[in-house]
Parts: sequence; C-alpha cells; structure tokens
Amino acid sequence: MKKIRENKSWIITTIAIMATFIVLFVALYSNSVTVKVNQLNIRSGPAVTYSVKAKVKQGQRLQVISRKNDWIKVIYNHKTIGWVASWLVTNPDIKHVTRLSEATVVLDPGHGGADTGALSISGQPEKRYTLIVAKLVAQKLRSRGTKVIMTRDRDKTVSLYSRPKVAINASANAFVSFHFDSSDEDNTASGYTCYYYHDGDSKDLASAIDTKMAHLPLANRGIDFGNYLVIRDNAVPAILIEGGYINTNKDFKLIQSKAYQEQYANDVVAGLAAYFRNNNQ
Repeated sequence: MKKIRENKSWIITTIAIMATFIVLFVALYSNSVTVKVNQLNIRSGPAVTYSVKAKVKQGQRLQVISRKNDWIKVIYNHKTIGWVASWLVTNPDIKHVTRLSEATVVLDPGHGGADTGALSISGQPEKRYTLIVAKLVAQKLRSRGTKVIMTRDRDKTVSLYSRPKVAINASANAFVSFHFDSSDEDNTASGYTCYYYHDGDSKDLASAIDTKMAHLPLANRGIDFGNYLVIRDNAVPAILIEGGYINTNKDFKLIQSKAYQEQYANDVVAGLAAYFRNNNQ
C-alpha cells in the first residue's frame, strides 16, 4: 500500500512538472513573432534613429519582451536583446528593409472641412488637392513599408494646433504638410516652395525633398524659412510644401492633372528616402 501511494505521488509530481513545462512553452510561443521580411533590423532602441545590433533572416522567431510606440522589444537567438518595427515583422510584401521602411511619417493634407484653403480662379478649393496628393504619398510610402499617419484622410475640419501634436504623440520621424499657394492677384506667381522653421533636421528634410522635386514642370522657388504653426510648434523634423499656385491658371492646370499629382508624390517619397538614407534621423 505504501509503495502504491509513493508511485501515485511520483506520477502526480511528474504530471505537474510536465504541465508546468507545457504552460511555459505555450506562453513563450504565444508571446513570440515569426519574421516574414528578410534582413529585419534589431535596433538598440525603439526608433529608426538607434544603431543596428543585428539582422534577422526571414522565418526566424523572436521572443517578445515588451512594446513601445509600435516597436517591439525582443530577444533574438537567446542572447541579443533589441527593438524591431512591429509593422515590418509580419509584412511579407517588403523585400528589403530600409531606413524609410522603418520610419514613422506623418502626412498633413492642409485645410479640410469648413476650411477650404485658397481657391482657384474657377473656385476649386485647395483642400481637395492637398488630400489627393497626401493620399498618393501615403500609398507609395506604405508600399515601401513606412508607417504612415495622416492628420486627416477625408474632408473634415482639423485644428491647426492638433496637427503637430499627431506627430509628437506618435514619436514620428518626419512631418510633411501639403499646401498650394495663392497670390494676391490671379496669374501673377508660379512655382513650388519647401518651407522649414527649425534649422538642422527640418532644414535637411526640406533640402532633400526640394532636390528630388526638380522633375516637376514648375519653377523651383527653393527652400525657405516659413513661420507656419504646423512646422513651428513641431518637435519632429517638419516641413510645409506649397506645390504650386492654385490661382494661377498654368499652375492649376498641372495641380489638377493626375500626371502632376503622381510625379509630385513620387518626388516627395524619393526625397524622404534620401533624407533617411543620408541623415541620422
């Protein structure tokens, strides 16, 4: 009888130990991710600005420790602890991870809702075209893996003060506000301008995008200081682009054309890619 009790005790202890291991294994497995992109960067902190500690091949599993600002703190190969961009980990469509694909970019279509912005000579509102261009840029950035946040994605009123806060709250790496200029008299001005308020990264961002916009069939008015709230009260690299004069017929003919909108969007994406490739941001 004593031997039977000892055997039962041993069996119960063994079952309990096995159950504990199973629970731990399930917990560890469920709190892990499988990498679906190739050469995923593990960085020393939760942003593209941190140094790369290791690169992970497609198919590898990473143990999740915590999350912050859409970045995941992981353990790789049982020894390397670092951070990966959560939106890239399970995105099989991204073939090559770049600094642009690891970035968070806020796009700000100017005006919206009750605020029409400037008007063309025929009465077309600026707000319509800022949204068209911003959506195109968003689509092209997302196809490269970039995390994109828009201050508005439809025709709605958004306060000026809330726009830079979107970028600050998201710990974004860049903020781009889209506008179309207007002169005091119709048909008296033409061209595009990239504005910055803060020297340093913001000015670098303006220069990078301005350089790539040379493809546009309008005069390049260069980069310039601009005292605009959305870039002035912004803690991340921020610029405002005036993509042509809406009340100049020559410019507006281009602004409303799909070819111009596509080229404009392509140039902004190319400028962002160059900025992240060449800067520490």
